[in-house]
Amino acid sequence: MISCKVVSMEPITIILIISVLGPVIGSFIGVIRKPSMLLMYNMLSFAAGVMLAISFLQLIPESIEFSSPILCVVGVLIGALVMYILDKLIPHIHPELCNPEPGFKLKKTALYLLIGIFLHNFPEGMAIAVGTISSMKVSLAIALGITIHNIPDGICTSAPYYASSRKKLKAFLLSSSTAIPIIAGFFTAKYFYAIISDNFIGIIIAATAGLMIYISADELIPCSCCRNSHHSTIFSLIGGVVFVVLLGMI
Repeated sequence: MISCKVVSMEPITIILIISVLGPVIGSFIGVIRKPSMLLMYNMLSFAAGVMLAISFLQLIPESIEFSSPILCVVGVLIGALVMYILDKLIPHIHPELCNPEPGFKLKKTALYLLIGIFLHNFPEGMAIAVGTISSMKVSLAIALGITIHNIPDGICTSAPYYASSRKKLKAFLLSSSTAIPIIAGFFTAKYFYAIISDNFIGIIIAATAGLMIYISADELIPCSCCRNSHHSTIFSLIGGVVFVVLLGMI
């Protein structure tokens, strides 16, 4: 019995590790050396491909299976609306914000972005937990997409704070701490998924799809296809879709 429990916990542990790697890796890069904008745009585009593919190929069909097409539509709208409200209250970070104004404003901007990412990462953690009621492959794909999406976030919070404070370790730790709400959101959702009805589960799965479609359409694709970008980002997006399709074959 003990060995069975250990085996069943391993996929969740791996997924949690992957989900927190984004802010940590991004924060480390931000205090060492910022990568080229083209690389960051391609990362965002790949993440968009993963999120869109998992939403349309996995989450929406599963939501309908758990509940109904109407409840699925309601869930998608709820997820998109939640992210819209968060963006209005506290705008999310974009790669072009990696070079804000120098001096005191730089440190203030970095702290503001840290708070914003904290609030945005909680629902992302809840989205990753969908795999506990669906399949671990779905959870893995969501975690990977969100992780890649969070690496530029980590860069763009640690870099300006380090530039203003000149404290490398503090900048790294503060920026990495944005992984905490991801874990909190994951376990919060995992707990509630065990006690709610199938209809409500269907709505939450659809809301996860709405959340990721909104992030992709509002942030990832526009950023990756800006005038400073390159056509390679289109193939990065397609690569994200192909990755999800291939993952489903495993």
